[in-house]
Amino acid sequence: MVLAASCGLDESTKFETPYFCVATSDGSYSTVIGSDVDNINTYYVYLSSSLQTSDITVTYSISAGSGLKEGVDYSIITTGNTLIFKPGVYRMPIRIRWMPHILTDTANAKITISLDSNDKGITLGVPGPSSLGKVLTLEKKNL
Repeated sequence: MVLAASCGLDESTKFETPYFCVATSDGSYSTVIGSDVDNINTYYVYLSSSLQTSDITVTYSISAGSGLKEGVDYSIITTGNTLIFKPGVYRMPIRIRWMPHILTDTANAKITISLDSNDKGITLGVPGPSSLGKVLTLEKKNL
């Protein structure tokens, strides 16, 4: 049995199926960033599993809506689109710098971080029909 203590789950929830999820540091699957924010935020890909004995490579993608401009509203700090989980590692960071900029086009001011695959066939998102945690949605808003 594996205790799922991350990704917004109650610590007493038990899953037998290992899985990956992507979330904020407090376990949320979506969050709002103010247009006045000037900092680097860290988001995490979590592995909920018993100890693995070999490396696991996870691929992810980051996409931004048409209402955001890279270099003006945000900048992706983490390079590439893969994370390597070594045995005993259960959390890997993805960093995005948010820049202060009032949005003029708020049609789609969202960034999504999506888990795409892994080389061990481990479930992406919390097991179940909703697959919560397969995608993290970050929405920039004028506050």
